[in-house]
Amino acid sequence: MNDIHPTAIVSPEAELGDNITVGPWTIIEADVVVGDNCRIGPSVLLAAGARLGRGVQIHEGAVIGTLPQDLKFGGETTTAEIGDETIIREYATVNRGTAYRHKTVVGAHCFIMAYAHVAHDCVLGDHVIMANTVQLGGHVEIDDYAIIGGVVPVHQFTKIGAHAMIGGGFRVVQDVCPYALAGGYPLRIAGLNAIGLKRRGFSKEVIRTLQRTFKIL
Repeated sequence: MNDIHPTAIVSPEAELGDNITVGPWTIIEADVVVGDNCRIGPSVLLAAGARLGRGVQIHEGAVIGTLPQDLKFGGETTTAEIGDETIIREYATVNRGTAYRHKTVVGAHCFIMAYAHVAHDCVLGDHVIMANTVQLGGHVEIDDYAIIGGVVPVHQFTKIGAHAMIGGGFRVVQDVCPYALAGGYPLRIAGLNAIGLKRRGFSKEVIRTLQRTFKIL
């Protein structure tokens, strides 16, 4: 049974799963899909094209599925997809895709913190963490388990590899390879994200091999 606050506006054309909570003043438009066990906070907008998996949490003021900020956008039918168990914190925004990819994707078990922005046609893997006020340009690709520190702008079409860590306050204007620890002005590879790899269960042998590889690079 769903718990929808009486002040929420939910289109009869939205597709809602079971055991969903919708907070006050939230708007869920037509052509929206919300999976089972989702928690939608107050004053959230799920615009047409939003697709939420199971167990997603959307906090106060977040906006999912609005039109892409791209002058080439011609009104195509596109989507913004949020994977299972992902958390979207306060006032974060996720735009839907353009004709380029037709969708914006945030994977499963991601943590998108307050005021972050995921632009059109971005693709985020699983377990990605974006700290407060990270701003992704269009078409950015971020692989599994990457972490981006706070207040980081990421240039359009940039790729960030799996398990990479970007320090807070820096700018990403070029690709970052997997497993890297990156920071500085201009951004540079500072070494291997060894602490992150240890936390994720990488063996000492694998980490040593990667460290030797990074020295060669």
